[in-house]
Amino acid sequence: MGLLEPLTAGTLTFAGADVPQLGDDAVADLRRARIGFVFQLFHLIPALSALDNVCVPLVPFAPRSQVEPHARALLDRMGVAHRLHHRPWQLSGGEQQRVAIARALINRPDLILADEPTGNLDTTTAAAVIDTLTTTQAQDGFTLIIATHDHHLAATLDRQLHLLDGTLTTDTTRTTTPTPQHQPSQTTQGPDPGT
Repeated sequence: MGLLEPLTAGTLTFAGADVPQLGDDAVADLRRARIGFVFQLFHLIPALSALDNVCVPLVPFAPRSQVEPHARALLDRMGVAHRLHHRPWQLSGGEQQRVAIARALINRPDLILADEPTGNLDTTTAAAVIDTLTTTQAQDGFTLIIATHDHHLAATLDRQLHLLDGTLTTDTTRTTTPTPQHQPSQTTQGPDPGT
């Protein structure tokens, strides 16, 4: 889906383009201009500040003077404007993921692909990150695809596609009112508090 691998069967049209008919450079241009990626392990560049990590995807293609104001605005929107000049190792996991989301948004994409975006976060931080991501999606109108093993997270999304061994097994659309944020499962140890 991220146009990183060549198509092995079928057809793929994205943003009006017949992807298999495009050359490598055209596919790379399409991916850079129209798709944002959010990774489980953040993949921030350790030597760069939060601001520089957000700018890096576009700096080779646009003047820094045009990219940086948008990057600053995105970091502010993600709630980490106070961490602009911090390196990744100086940020919490939640802050790193918010920087990674800002980086995914820098090109104003039509599609965000998020691979286990909460997999390395505690439940409270995960809920805040998902709330930020889904709120941003609702405001900006891009398509958001989240790959997750977290059934509670999946249940908060509008549509769930379940795969088993590479085969689509179920396609479910949520019909209830969305919860405002990801709700982690809760377990109780010891006697039942209701007794």
